[in-house]
Amino acid sequence: PSCHVGIINGLSGWADSVDDSPADTISRRFRYDVALASALKDLEEDVMEGLRERGLEDSACTSGFSVMIKESCDGMGDVSEKHGGGPAVPEKAVRFSFTVMSVSVQPDGRAEPVTIFTEPKPNSELSCKPLCLMFVDESDHELLTAVLGPVVAERKAMMESRLILSMGGLPRSFRFHFRGTGYDEKMVREMEGLEASGSTYVCTLCDSTRAEASHNMVLHSVTRSHSENLERYEIWRSNPFSESVEELRDRVKGVSAKPFMETQPTLDALHCDIGNATEFYKIFQDEIGEVFQRANPTREERRSWRAALDKQLRKKLKLKPVMRMNGNYARKLMSEETVDVVCELVPSEERREALRELMELYLQMKPVWRATHPAKECPDQLCRYSFNSQRFADLLSTTFKYRYDGKITNYLHKTLAHVPEIIERDGSIGAWA
Repeated sequence: PSCHVGIINGLSGWADSVDDSPADTISRRFRYDVALASALKDLEEDVMEGLRERGLEDSACTSGFSVMIKESCDGMGDVSEKHGGGPAVPEKAVRFSFTVMSVSVQPDGRAEPVTIFTEPKPNSELSCKPLCLMFVDESDHELLTAVLGPVVAERKAMMESRLILSMGGLPRSFRFHFRGTGYDEKMVREMEGLEASGSTYVCTLCDSTRAEASHNMVLHSVTRSHSENLERYEIWRSNPFSESVEELRDRVKGVSAKPFMETQPTLDALHCDIGNATEFYKIFQDEIGEVFQRANPTREERRSWRAALDKQLRKKLKLKPVMRMNGNYARKLMSEETVDVVCELVPSEERREALRELMELYLQMKPVWRATHPAKECPDQLCRYSFNSQRFADLLSTTFKYRYDGKITNYLHKTLAHVPEIIERDGSIGAWA
């Protein structure tokens, strides 16, 4: 009889709807500042020892500490309960984590900061601290941004402030530098508002289109950045010059959503391996079928070449075919012995030579973006990288032109065009990505 219903919770009725999950089961996280303080306390002995080794007076260094943080975020695929009666949550999960990469200090009266701690194993699961776990599908942009929103806000607040933490019995002041390098290309494109991986804009580091990248394979520099992406989104949203969709898209180079979180443009070493191995696997099939001298083979022919390749790899190298290329298969496939085995199926001697040279160049290049400290671990390959990548590109655009005329894969472009510049900037790709 009474119509005074009163104010109710705006989410009421939401948790029980069919396709969404109960809000309180979606995500668990630490507060970012608390997690960082805790991670630094774990490193207390290393930091104090670092100060002593550099001969720095303990009590003289209470401020001016800088901490370099690597941030990572990735989808964890299928985590469904096989038979459980828990709450209905998406069977995909996402993990956001961070690694303390280094701690440095600027002692009074010194011009240069002194590094007092460097993480020796930056890719170990022991140094990688989980910050937030979410039952979210990484492709669900709305839910992902909603859940990570508070993390981004806390991170932003910390970039402008200092953490005061007791170390070695004295309060010391730390500032944090965040570098989001632990993202695969899919996640970078999602976080930075770029179109998906199949876009004509092939690269998350430069503005090149796929056609440009296939004609000029080597000479590109890293130009994209978070701030530029934000500006471009603004242009995309407001269309200040009243252009058509095509002109506007060309102006913003494929930025068509609002960038949500800052990532550091780099190259993800594992997917680089996988992407390039996939490409070699396809080249092997094309060479077995001598595609270079014939147009448009039928699907049946292609299937028979693939079967021949798989059979040969399994017989000679014990390499079982996989549904989707993975890291282990990629590592085994990219070797001199694989090429020798594949060459047994390639009719022409001159094509066999080309394949051997292609693989040889690739194996010279690979350690450079895999190594944690390329300048120490593979200095010669690092020095020769630009030369090797140029030669590799020449081979692709002449001998293998049938495959790379006007098209190139995203990771092949990054491998050939951007590796030396990223290493010059960061010192390493393998440690960061």
